[in-house]
Amino acid sequence: MSGCLIGGLELLQFLKEDFVKYAAAQDWHELMSIWELWHRILAAEAVIRHMLFRKETRWPGYYVRADYPALDDDNWHVFVNSRYDAKTGQWELWKVPVIHIIEFP
Repeated sequence: MSGCLIGGLELLQFLKEDFVKYAAAQDWHELMSIWELWHRILAAEAVIRHMLFRKETRWPGYYVRADYPALDDDNWHVFVNSRYDAKTGQWELWKVPVIHIIEFP
């Protein structure tokens, strides 16, 4: 599974390079469309990076990792946060504890 995700990151890198090279706008409307597309590219990259960071299957049927097929609440009942540095192109990911305001039985 992680090989597919890494392949997806490589393809996104090609897309980002082409986007920066060839994206152009003739007016404000097109510029807004380009900005929205760039945001979608970064969001797709964030999702893939979060999936690679999380070593488990969290929501079977939606978020499944074949190399980590089980739910792992002991290590991964957390939020995964990330930060992207546009100047360096680097991503930082880290775990944040889940705080339950309401406890369920």
